[in-house]
Amino acid sequence: MCYIIYVGIDDTDSSEGMCTTYIGAVVMDELKSCGYRVLGYPRLIRLNPFARFKTRGNGAVSFKLLIKSEDEFETAKNLIINRVKELSHRQEENTNPGVVFYKVKTDNHNALIDLPSELEDYALKTVQNIVTIKEAEELAVKIGAEIHKIKKGRGIIGALAAIGCPLPDSTFELLAYRLPENYGTKRRMNYDSVRKMDEETFPCTFDNLDEEEGYIAIEPHTPCPILFGIRGETPDCVDEAHAMVELCEPVEKTAVFLTNQHTDQHLIDIDQISDMEKYKCYIIEGRVSRNPYVIEGGHVIMTLQDDSGSIECAAYEPTKGFREIFKELRKGDRLKVYGGIGDKGTLNVEKFQIIELANDYKTINPICECGKRMKSAGKDKGFKCKCGRKLRDGEKVREEVERKIEKGFYEVPPSARRHLSKPLVRFKINKKKTKNLR
Repeated sequence: MCYIIYVGIDDTDSSEGMCTTYIGAVVMDELKSCGYRVLGYPRLIRLNPFARFKTRGNGAVSFKLLIKSEDEFETAKNLIINRVKELSHRQEENTNPGVVFYKVKTDNHNALIDLPSELEDYALKTVQNIVTIKEAEELAVKIGAEIHKIKKGRGIIGALAAIGCPLPDSTFELLAYRLPENYGTKRRMNYDSVRKMDEETFPCTFDNLDEEEGYIAIEPHTPCPILFGIRGETPDCVDEAHAMVELCEPVEKTAVFLTNQHTDQHLIDIDQISDMEKYKCYIIEGRVSRNPYVIEGGHVIMTLQDDSGSIECAAYEPTKGFREIFKELRKGDRLKVYGGIGDKGTLNVEKFQIIELANDYKTINPICECGKRMKSAGKDKGFKCKCGRKLRDGEKVREEVERKIEKGFYEVPPSARRHLSKPLVRFKINKKKTKNLR
């Protein structure tokens, strides 16, 4: 008889640095060096991107330990909690770590263990909705999980979710960590090798770079311990890609995580715009009821409508060239839109599918009998032509315009993609290229 201990950790980082995945990797390495056995791949679970108190990447980690006695469990537990306390950015007001232990007795640690359905339901809720500390505490009591709150302990919310999150779809991410003395300095790697790696491993790995924006997407732009992260479909392909990246600084350690990243697990497929709420993410179908327009800051806004109501949809400035595609939408276009709603009630668009294109028209001056285009003769004075003819009661005529976009899927660039948003390459769909937009 032995025990499998599920360990969940969350809310250890801040805007100034640290990373929960790094703390997880440090803890697992120390446990292994003490003779403990870590089972399978650790998990990195991204939670609701619109949660009010989210961490920088809003990701929690978990892993499984094989334990043979209560004494071993106590020793491991103390090691884990002490390390989380030591490495977390507890000096930051909004960093409130949590650690969760869930113990399962088993005769066969290789057997598939069914976690409580309540835990899975709860975990999915943390990805798609807002969850309170009280809810996490009540669930822990119900299923017999042991929770440890550091400061306010908000991290127990994500720590429980990382243990129980179902993964009907999943990806892997290999993370390479810097030496502590290099934190906060410019990351050093051969970018040409990243481009070559992408050419040779895509689409098994994806979102390595953003060609249009000249952005190296595997490289974080924060003072965290991560040197780079490679995302892919299998552990083998991220390992292979890692070996191709030429580095100009040493790596402290690497870890491969099983994750819900890029699975669209945060999205709720609904039928009516009127049912949408703030701080949730949706898939919704409707028609464009107002042509796109640009607001201060370079953000592009359009209005989507169905029989139940309407909502403003935004392509924000960080989505760069995606905004040019967004501008080409027209009133009457039927769309399926994927995105989330923040404080202002606007749908932040991650991608969309054009199901049906409306006809687009422009109004132009009429043609003269001589075959030339007429000009305005002045306000309420009709039109005139170089040939001398006048058309006093004439009106502008409507002419259909060729659309620059076509039916199909469009997405934001990798530089603006949310951790949970599923890129079109994972749908096995070729995203559309627009004509003459840039």
